[in-house]
Amino acid sequence: MSTLIVGSRASHLARAQVREFLAPLRERFPDVAFRHRVITEVGDQDRRSALREVSERGGGSAFSVNQVNALVSGQVDVIVHSLKDLPTANPPGLVLLPPPRRADVRDALCGSRLADLPYGGRVGTSASRRIAQLLHARPDVVPVEIRGNVPTRLGKLRTHQLDAVVLAAAGIKRLGRDEEISEILPIGLFPPSPGQGALGIQIREDNGLAREILAGSGDPATDAEVRAERAMLAELHGGCSVPVGAFGKADGDALTLHGQVTSVDGGRQVEAWLSGPLSEPEKLGVQVAGLLLDRGAEDILAEVRVAV
Repeated sequence: MSTLIVGSRASHLARAQVREFLAPLRERFPDVAFRHRVITEVGDQDRRSALREVSERGGGSAFSVNQVNALVSGQVDVIVHSLKDLPTANPPGLVLLPPPRRADVRDALCGSRLADLPYGGRVGTSASRRIAQLLHARPDVVPVEIRGNVPTRLGKLRTHQLDAVVLAAAGIKRLGRDEEISEILPIGLFPPSPGQGALGIQIREDNGLAREILAGSGDPATDAEVRAERAMLAELHGGCSVPVGAFGKADGDALTLHGQVTSVDGGRQVEAWLSGPLSEPEKLGVQVAGLLLDRGAEDILAEVRVAV
């Protein structure tokens, strides 16, 4: 019997993502033993520091560096990431496979609807993008930086006396806590982080067994969408600590990409939309990034980098 060791973070959500990913594979390959190995990340060990600081210490990612090292060293054969946590540059010797069909890409507000937040309402989130977008829509709200896994952040509604928290809808739904969503934020105003809702399936380039077993597990439309989003982010020289939103949507043979960059205080925002062939997602991502830069995105991003 062949064995495939699958690594992930330790959180309830990471475990749920692994179960979701492996369920169809276990059915298709009953003669393969799939084993799950938990790997603790820098961002899991330090939940007090600002996410930007943790990302810097983690080489650009607070939630992937230890898993990548385990994959490179051969401790695991596959890593199941949240794709939005992965840097856009793939380490030498590793390859990112086409992801399965992604879950809900949108952000969710828990505790209150956006329009019902009191003036000066306290909203918990650790993501600079979400802070910037919230302040653009509601300049009066007070962002409160919170860290932790999904249940922990939902719990901070009470323990930190918050009026609401913002989380990825996909994570809440994957944990079966849909009833705690007060409002799904409109994607046109709150485009998500590049790759949000998708799984990042990473293997070693020379691992023939993993390639063979995982071939066909990806969804072509999702693959094109996230490749366009991540190409846009890479062209902007961004990462998970910059206020960049992107949403790619496949429709037949066409792909449309919405890109957005917002200043951290919410005061300035530039956007761009463009469509192109589904077969050229990276080209579309670069083109949308160019439009954003033409419209002033570089000045906004330069300020963010200086602040970081």
